[in-house]
Parts: sequence; C-alpha cells; structure tokens
Amino acid sequence: MTRFFLLPILILLAASAALAQDPVKWRLEAAPASVQKSEKGSRIDAALIANIDEGWHLYALDQPAGGPVATTIKAGTDSPWKIDGDIKSPKPIVRPDPNFTVDGKPLETRSFTSEAKFVVPLAGGVDAKLEQIALDVRFQACNDTLCLPPRTMRVTLSGAERVTKSSTSTDDPVETSVQPPPTNASTLPQDIWPFIWLAITLGALSLLTPCVFPMIPITVSYFANHSGGSRSHSVKLALIYSFGIIATFTAAGMLLAIFMGAAGVNLLAANPWVNLLITAIFLFFAFNLFGAYEIAIPSGVLTKLDALTRQEEGKGSGVVGALLMGLTFTLTSLTCTSPFVGTILVSASQGNWRMPLVGMLAFSVVFALPFFVLALAPQLVNQLPRSGGWMNSVKVAMGFLEVAAAMKFLSNADLVWHWGIFTRPVVLAIWIAIFIVLAVYLLGKFQLSHDPRPEKLGAVRLMASIASFAVAFYLLTGLFGARLGEVESFLPPAKAGEPQLFSPKDEPKWIENDLEAAMAKARAEGKPVFIDFTGYTCTNCRWMEANMFPREDVRKELGRFVLAKLYTDGSGEVYEKQQRFEEERFGTVAMPFYAIIDAEGRTRATFPGLTRNPSEFIDFLRESKKN
Repeated sequence: MTRFFLLPILILLAASAALAQDPVKWRLEAAPASVQKSEKGSRIDAALIANIDEGWHLYALDQPAGGPVATTIKAGTDSPWKIDGDIKSPKPIVRPDPNFTVDGKPLETRSFTSEAKFVVPLAGGVDAKLEQIALDVRFQACNDTLCLPPRTMRVTLSGAERVTKSSTSTDDPVETSVQPPPTNASTLPQDIWPFIWLAITLGALSLLTPCVFPMIPITVSYFANHSGGSRSHSVKLALIYSFGIIATFTAAGMLLAIFMGAAGVNLLAANPWVNLLITAIFLFFAFNLFGAYEIAIPSGVLTKLDALTRQEEGKGSGVVGALLMGLTFTLTSLTCTSPFVGTILVSASQGNWRMPLVGMLAFSVVFALPFFVLALAPQLVNQLPRSGGWMNSVKVAMGFLEVAAAMKFLSNADLVWHWGIFTRPVVLAIWIAIFIVLAVYLLGKFQLSHDPRPEKLGAVRLMASIASFAVAFYLLTGLFGARLGEVESFLPPAKAGEPQLFSPKDEPKWIENDLEAAMAKARAEGKPVFIDFTGYTCTNCRWMEANMFPREDVRKELGRFVLAKLYTDGSGEVYEKQQRFEEERFGTVAMPFYAIIDAEGRTRATFPGLTRNPSEFIDFLRESKKN
C-alpha cells in the first residue's frame, strides 16, 4: 500500500524539480596573462562558454526573428570593461524546425547543442581588473517539446546569476540608475484567497452536474460491496479513492505549470487560437447537454479498467482497484467538469506557476470530499434525490451557461486580433438573450427533443426561472452603461463612445503601449509615471479597471501621474519587449502589476495584483510621495 501512496508523491516532487530546470550553464574564462596593456587602457579576449544539457538547444547570435529568441551578449553597465569589436561565435547547426513556422513553413533555426564558446573582445581602463568583467547574456533554451521563457544571466569570473534589472538591456523601454527591490514571482499573490474560494465553489458546483451526480450511488456501492465488512478497510479504500481523484485533477495543474511556466501560461491564455479552441470545446459540450449527441468514455476502456480492478481485488488489498476507480470516475466526469477546470486554469494564468496547483488542489479536494463521506456511510445514498426530469433540466441549464462562458473566450480572441465584433455591448446582449431563453425554458414554455413529458411547474423551477430573469435584467443595466461589479472581470473593456452611466467628466487619459512617450510627457510635466502592466484577456485587470480606477478617491490620486498602460500578453515584438521589461525590472510577469517610476526612470513604489481594498491601493499611490 505504501508504494502506491509514494508513487504520485514522487511524481509531483519530480515535476516540481523540473520547474527549476536550467538547461544552460554559463561560465567566463579570462587568463591574466592574456591582458594587453597600453597607455590607452587594457584589452582582453574573454571566453564565454555555455554548457547545454542533452536534448536542449541554445540559439545563435544571428537567429532570425519570428521564432526562438536569439542570444545577445552585452557588457554590464556597471562594469569598466566594454565590448570592443565583433564577438566570435562557433558555427551553429542550421535546420528547419517544425516547431516554429512562418507562413505555414518551418522556420530555419540556428542553434547550438552540448557546448558553445563565444570569444568576446573587451576593452577597459588602465586600472580595470579582471574580476570586474561582467557580461549580461540574454538567451532562450528549447527542446523538441517546449521552450523555456527567455532569461538574462550576469556572468562573471566568479560564476553566473539571474539578472532582474532592466539596465542590463539597452533596448529596454527606459534606463535605470536605481535598482528596485525585486518582486518574488514564486510566492503566491495577494489575491490567493479569492482564487481559492473560486476553486472551492467550482468544485462544489461540479458535484451537481449531470455527469457526476448520477454516479454517486454507483461509486459508493463499490465501497459498500468491497469493504469486506471492515471499518478500517473501508476508510483506507475511501482515502485512496479520494486521493486518486485529487491527484488526477492536481496533475493537470502541475503539468500546466511544468510545460508552460509563468510567462508561458500568460501567453497561452492570451493566444487567440487557444481561446477559439476553448470556445469550441464549450460549445461542443453545450450541444451535448442540449441532447444533440452523447459523449461517453469508450466502453472498452471502462471494461478493461473494471477487469483490472476485479483482478487486483482478488489479491486482498483493493488499493489499485480504488485508485483505478478514482481514475475512471474522473474520466467519466470530464465532460461536465472540464468547463470548471478550464475556468480555474485560465483564472490562474496571471503570472504565477503555483496558482494552477493551488486551484486544482482546492477544486479536487472539495470534489472528492463527498465521496469519502458517503463511502464511510453508504446508507446516506438512499437519502439522495433520484435522477429524473429535474436532472435533464439541470443539463439543459448547464448547456446555456456553457454557451455564455464560450462568449468570454470568443471575446478574448476578438480583443487580441482587434476585430471589434464581440465588444462589451455585443457580449452583454448575447448573455441577456441566453438568460431570457433559459428562464422561458424553465417555465416549461418549450422543450428540447430529449426532454421528458413536461412536469408540473414546481417551486424550484419557478424560483430558478425568476433568478434567470433577474440576471438578465441586471445585465441589461450594464448594456446601458451601468457598472456590473464582479461581472466586469469577464467582459471586454468599455470603449470610447459606448454608453457609460455615472462616468466621470475628468476621466484620466492613458498612453497605451508606449512607455517612451509616457516618460517624455513625465519629464515635460514634472510628474511621475504610473505603469499598469495589463493584458487583453486578464480578468483581474478588467476588475481593477472597472471597479477600482473609476472611484473618485482613486481617480484623484491617479491625476498626479502620467498614466501608461502596457499590455504584456499580446503577440508581437512590442508585447514581448514590455513583458521582458516587467520581468527583468520587477522580477515578475504577473497581470495586473502596478509600478510608479519617476521621470528619470527610478522606481518609487510597486503593487502586485488585484485588491478589493481601496485604502490599500490609495496608500500605494501615495507612497511614491514619501519615496
């Protein structure tokens, strides 16, 4: 039994170790005897060597744009040694890489494997010392399945360390002379508890879905028939079964964290093709719930799992059987739980790799808890309501909700590609129509093809219909410009010309995706710059923009700044540069993230993430005065 508990734990530990993978090791070699001294100063050819792990690729200095990031080597701004001449590079491996395409054709990549030695000509003053040599290397490493986010390393004769300051890159939006304290991107953000509550809520709602609820008596009967009459054995099987469910769901978050990372998750969530795929998945499941077709796990797969379970039970332990039952149940519930799981993973994509793990763990624990309780007391199953016409109504209602959710992801693609079709009013109008149709359906005014004969309108259906009408009316107020509170997080941002009730006349103006222009304006007006690192598909960003920024007390404080809004989740050089600036300057790729810098580029204050406490945000805005 012990080894079956240890195996998933070991897998999780190994996966965690993979998150810290560093496949390229840098070192610098410069012999004192090779220094050439003269009256003008000192010169030396330093050897910058990259040792590359097996299976990984480091890309050449002249790697073409449109694919992986080319390696760049620059002298540290605080070093007396400067690059003086052309850097000599080894001959790269040139090959078409099917993982990167341009106009449908594989991009030609120029890369190194195993080891790459760069000869860097350096010139320094007469008193420049070898130990003062500092090279800043920006590079990206990829293997055949994934690419790690680009990073910058400071390499000296004493070793290499990660760089978190923007002064190492001359193509950053601004130069800095004061280094701010870095934000630790590996710690959990301040809005972790609202996110955990979201995951817990979705886990509880998943238990009411038509794919899950009817299986409760079936799964519990397994424990009633295989506990062997032993209370301790029943507890053990229930724990293992629940652990199997938790491990399966949590593994999804772990794999996402391993293969995508913080920056990768942001880019994945903002990728318009991914959003269109999620839209298609939601609509596919919605039509399944409407009865257009039936989705089921192939019977052959379930039969083999059941046979393995029974074979293992004959040996007396039942451990593998319970784990397989947990896996089987997770697979059969996937049709209805995937929208909830997808919501958690997308909501987690705000720049922190631990968020998917925390969210999936909270979701799966709540999801598995009732099965553990019912496994210990199988007689409680008899008190559960039986499936019937009410369950079919729940399926159809969920189908409508999944169509509504699909609109969120379709609008994400619209925002990134700038279609201008699925705007805030359009999405609101679609949602209003969905909830009105749902309310009419719940009143029994029409049925779908697989609905049973209409039952007498009960109190529950009547209340659900009234609630659906109420939601439609509430959304209707948003169509005329009213703020919708939490709902604003899932809507496209309002644009100029759209109705805005209670909109302030002195609403501040933002400079978008142009920090240089904001800095120039700040120098001309003698003001600091407030930077909003935001995203087209960032729900927390939308909430802050719709609920925090418009407040009169917050707006008054924002009036003291030049306001710059930098999107970091788009596709293109501008967005990559802005995300790189955020990562190297502030040590995070989180969205939203707020920073205040003065007209000279010095950091005055930073604020990570979403807050629902206006006083906390106002204190941050005022903190720049003290600094």
